[in-house]
Amino acid sequence: MDHPFTYEIIYSTRRTTALQVTPDGRVIVRAPKRCPRSFIEAFVRQKEDWVLRQLARFEKQRKEHPAPELPPLSDKDRARYISIARDIFTRKTAYYARIMGVSYGRIAIREQKTRWGSCSSKGNLNFNWRLILAPEEVLDYVVVHELAHRREMNHSKAFYAIVESVLPDYRQARRWLREHGDSLWTSV
Repeated sequence: MDHPFTYEIIYSTRRTTALQVTPDGRVIVRAPKRCPRSFIEAFVRQKEDWVLRQLARFEKQRKEHPAPELPPLSDKDRARYISIARDIFTRKTAYYARIMGVSYGRIAIREQKTRWGSCSSKGNLNFNWRLILAPEEVLDYVVVHELAHRREMNHSKAFYAIVESVLPDYRQARRWLREHGDSLWTSV
């Protein structure tokens, strides 16, 4: 069912379902691991008015107090972020490549405005360091997405079947990137 807003679900070991609206306008449902989607749908539907009120309140605050312009990132800070990203992506790529039974070449960390990751025909991988500012599941999705190109160099049904076999909830991460990706350029 369609809601007048999109929301993301974060599953954890908690026992109850909770709803959170963040000041930047994200709606997050925190749910127990095996909580059925139909229950979450009904839960969100029940709280719809409350969510809309919160979103309106934060929107008003943002208009009245616009975020300050961030100073440009210094070369030293950028180098530090790139180093952290290299460490994270090296570990995640090794982990998922083992699960997926694929090999890869070298890993490069870039800052490209138009792409989050890429995989060359030789198996060399590029990742955008700004992804480390995104939720963990988004990083996992980008790594698995690029490694899936080691088996399918396209975006066919077969390609997404590989991604889904490793990350059944990959659509949520993909949606997060589409809807919130821009915020990764303004958060530092």
